[in-house]
Order: sequence, then C-alpha cells, then structure tokens
Amino acid sequence: MSKESNAYIITFAIGMIVVIAATLGFTKESLKGLQAEAVELDTQKQILSAIVPLQQVGETGKQVNDYYEKHIESIAVDVNGDEKKVNEDGETLIPEKVSIRKEFRKSDKAKKILPVFKFKDDAGKITAYILPVYGNGLWDNIWGYIALDVDMKTVKGVAFDHRGETPGLGARIADTEVENRYQGKTIYNEKGELASIEMIKGEKNPSEKITEHTVDGLSGATITARGVNVMLEKYFSLYENYIQKVKKSSASSSSSLENIALVK
Repeated sequence: MSKESNAYIITFAIGMIVVIAATLGFTKESLKGLQAEAVELDTQKQILSAIVPLQQVGETGKQVNDYYEKHIESIAVDVNGDEKKVNEDGETLIPEKVSIRKEFRKSDKAKKILPVFKFKDDAGKITAYILPVYGNGLWDNIWGYIALDVDMKTVKGVAFDHRGETPGLGARIADTEVENRYQGKTIYNEKGELASIEMIKGEKNPSEKITEHTVDGLSGATITARGVNVMLEKYFSLYENYIQKVKKSSASSSSSLENIALVK
C-alpha cells in the first residue's frame, strides 16, 4: 500500500486515533485515584476553614488528613433531623462524599441528605457543629460551611466560596474580612424563632444597622449578598429539626448532671 494512497492515510489516521484514545483512557484511569484524593483533601480544608485557620492545621496533605481525623466526627441527617446511614440505593453514606450541589437541586426536601460535621477539641469534646450550605450567586453557584457553637445558635465561623462571582465585588464573600463579620452573630431571636443572618444592603453602614442578626453588606454586589441571605435562611431551615434535637439532648444531659450533683 502506497504511503500516498488514501487508504494508507485513512488507516494511519485511524491507528493514531486509537493509540491516542487508549493513552488518554489509561492516563485518566491512572489519575483517578489522585483526583479523588485531591477532592477529599479540598473538602476537608473547606470544612476545617470554617472553624480554624488552615495555618494551624498544616500545609501537607497528611497534616490536614491527620488533623481532620482527630477533630471531625461526621454524620448525615434528613430534614427531620434523624440520622441517615444509607442512601436511597442502600449504600453506606459517607458524609464527606455527599454532593451538596446534587442535594441542593433536589426539589423534595424529604429526600435531601444533610451532612453534619462535629468539631472536637483535643480532649475529644464537641465544641462546634459545621453545616454545609449551597445557593445561587449572581453568575453561578455559591456555597460554604457554617460553624455553630454548641448552643446551636451562635456562629463561630464561616467559610464561603463561589464559582464565578465578580472579582472585587461578589467574589469578596470568600474574603476573610467579610467572613469574619459573621462571627458571634446568632440565628435565633429572643423569642426562640429562627431569624437567620442577613447581609444588609450597602457597605460601611452605621453601627445601629448592624445587629446580632445582620452583617454589613458588599458595595456593588447586591445580588450576590441576596444570594448569601437566601442560602443561609434556606439551610438553617433545613437543619432546624436537627438543631432542635441537639438542643433538647444538651438540655437533657445538663439536667441529668444537675440531678446527679444534687443527689451527691
């Protein structure tokens, strides 16, 4: 077969396509494990960043993984606040591998799987509950993790991120200075009703506008700020039954300890 013939050219092209496809397929399979590890590490970092500075955790993947294993206990619950150990297919649930984006898109609240990450101190005592949140920004999705104190109403920290918000405007939700505005805010009012936390319009608002349920806004990013507000309100509502169960359990435990003390 002549190298200049159409048949030779076609055969050669097909051969090259097969070789390239096989090479790409092999490379993809070879990297699958590394990609999974990278995703797992990134998830751990995002969860931890809601409650501790990542500099405190460490720089290497092993340091992050070791810190996470020591300080995080994870479970998954449904909208009723009951723990779920298997998914709809009967497979064991791993909270870190639950796709928050996929759950966000489910229209039926009863079918949503809601991960909970309990942060423990060095002595193994739970000091915070970290809840993932997900929503819509101006251009694409926004998400984050909210750390609540054991009173289940006071924010200890947040970590927000986004897919495509405008640099210098909506993208600032991921800035430490903006995230720090949420620390110490409360999600329930004095009547015990869910109040969430609202990022108000405008920036550098007078102090009287900043309350225990509000934070200063973002100049030129009203839609992104509104997206954050909707996201928080929606997810606090989804987690409310779980929050109330933790509160009830804590109150019951405290009452039992007081009774024991009185008997002694």
